[in-house]
Amino acid sequence: MAIGPIRALEKKYSAEILTATAEPCSARELSEELDIPIATSYRRVEELLDAGLLALDGQVRSAGGRRTKLYRREVSAIAVEFDEEAIDISIERRRSREAEGPKVTRNWATHSE
Repeated sequence: MAIGPIRALEKKYSAEILTATAEPCSARELSEELDIPIATSYRRVEELLDAGLLALDGQVRSAGGRRTKLYRREVSAIAVEFDEEAIDISIERRRSREAEGPKVTRNWATHSE
């Protein structure tokens, strides 16, 4: 396997984003939850998508009516092994959403108190 996933993981916040995306969430939610700049959140999401470690999980409409993309981690484990001649990277993919059962639609609502 290519070294791409490791390069994506070496960036600051990438591992935290993968941990936080066990369930679908938006780049904005990641920014707020992990206390990282929104531009950095979007950049890391794109890098993790390109590396195949994160996937687009769907879209929802925010309370303001904007479409918001949701991302979900594609892997459950990454192992790196070294020997004298090579580096072996193995990635354990998560089960597909279909294998996990019916997809739940996520709704955003505004609360007035």
